[in-house]
Amino acid sequence: MEAVKCSSGGASFEADAECVLRAITPSLDPKRHKGQAGKIAVIGGCREYTGAPYFAAISALKIGADLSHVFCTQGAATVIKSYSPELIVHPILEESYSIIDVDDEGRRQISKKILSEFDKWMERFDCLVIGPGLGRDPFLLECVSKIMTHARESNVPMVVDGDGLFLVTNSIELVSGYRLAVLTPNVNEYKRLVQKVLGGDVDDQNTHGELLSLSKQIGGVTILRKGKSDLISDGEIVQSVSIYGSPRRCGGQGDILSGSVAVFLSWARQHISATKRESTISQTNPTVLGCIAGSALLRKAAALAFKHKKRSTLTTDIIEHLGQSLEAICPAS
Repeated sequence: MEAVKCSSGGASFEADAECVLRAITPSLDPKRHKGQAGKIAVIGGCREYTGAPYFAAISALKIGADLSHVFCTQGAATVIKSYSPELIVHPILEESYSIIDVDDEGRRQISKKILSEFDKWMERFDCLVIGPGLGRDPFLLECVSKIMTHARESNVPMVVDGDGLFLVTNSIELVSGYRLAVLTPNVNEYKRLVQKVLGGDVDDQNTHGELLSLSKQIGGVTILRKGKSDLISDGEIVQSVSIYGSPRRCGGQGDILSGSVAVFLSWARQHISATKRESTISQTNPTVLGCIAGSALLRKAAALAFKHKKRSTLTTDIIEHLGQSLEAICPAS
């Protein structure tokens, strides 16, 4: 895969996404044991939003991760468990409404307990997905901020989407300079990031240069700007993914993407470690590789789902085509 270093408004290169997928997707080896193909944790899910964390977590499994966890509020846990017995659901998060009569010291103790419970699991995870269905409750966001800080201290990669991006936009220091972080903003989330970090409006005449500058300003964090063509930058290169795709814009596709990127990021790191950076692809930032692979696979699955369902295509239809889409590019045998 050829990458291009851009300056100001330089053009990006279309990524050889299928080449990336073939390179980083591990073979199915009977000698491998449970967990080696990836252990993903989604941090999200509250009373109002239970679909998003499910979509992200189940997508990770459908692609090939071995284990997928969801850390959510108690009000969301039973609902998410009912969607699938495949997910490991931890109802440890709290929202303000559930602790309304608790004083400040009590809240600090609850926050400390939540962090302690998550820390018991953190070293097991290959990547975190922060934000799907998280909501914007202040106490909940405060707890997740602490989880992100601990994850960063432990060098655990993280993909930030949805309300996680709301949190990061208001507290950019949570990811600034952390090169194992990926942000996956849609058009409105990207607009808020640009306004916060670059202090201006989105410049549609300089999309590549602006994305490059944004990533640099946040210290080399990888950003996947979702759109007609997905643009990806880590502050050093800009890559685009425009193959496949669907005109259907049902809600939830971003959740599939975040779970997908988490898996492929984990696989890219394994690939780079195994090849000792001897191949061209293994010299590329694993967060960029994960974004390229996740973007391409989602777009292919969306195209297949749309071919069959047309206007009635839903996120669940796209999820059911993830395995078929990956198999077409990387046959299991």
